[in-house]
Amino acid sequence: PDDDLFFEEGARIFPEFLKAIQADYKIQGNKFHIAGPSNGGIAAFHVAAANPQYFLSVTAFPGYMWEPSPAKLQAISTMCVFMYVGELDQYRWHDEMKEEAEFLRAKGTVARYTVEKGQPHRLDTLAGTNAARLFDGFEETKKGCSSR
Repeated sequence: PDDDLFFEEGARIFPEFLKAIQADYKIQGNKFHIAGPSNGGIAAFHVAAANPQYFLSVTAFPGYMWEPSPAKLQAISTMCVFMYVGELDQYRWHDEMKEEAEFLRAKGTVARYTVEKGQPHRLDTLAGTNAARLFDGFEETKKGCSSR
């Protein structure tokens, strides 16, 4: 909104936006899955941490928590977290993503960090017919996302 990026107050629209969707549609359990590629993956983590009551899972392909803190990561610790990054990703987000997944797993969270072999930043292994892999994560939430 107003050309603001999510970390420049653009995320402020989400609580009302999500409430409007819940009011207009039948949403199973009134909870969503949030996902995005690259900056959209970072935004997905940001929005999920700011509004955890609305989400079952967060998926980034790639992406990570912008300016992570124990409080932000704790906010998503009851969600399933799926992180994918290309082996050849030129932005080198690997370390941040791996550390966040390890932190969440230590909290008992279902948190997956997957390196896609031979892939750059844009992951063809999750595009087209391969996009079904993303939905596998959504289905996995039915088994529960936390061991605590």
